Amino acid sequence: MAVKKKQQKGLSKFYRETSAELKKVSWPTRDEAIQLTRVVLIVIFVMGAFLGLLDYAFTQLFGLILSA
Repeated sequence: MAVKKKQQKGLSKFYRETSAELKKVSWPTRDEAIQLTRVVLIVIFVMGAFLGLLDYAFTQLFGLILSA
């Protein structure tokens, strides 16, 4: 029984501290969030294209090596 009360106290302390920390966070403005989202999407697209090209190049290379 004592363990359960201790767990409840620990859990409530966790939520209190988490709430206090979230109030300290400097949240981005809507415009900043939109701009950062665009940057992330562009980086994802560029990296996807780059990795796709590498995959294609290595597939062709190994195809040539194995067919010889």
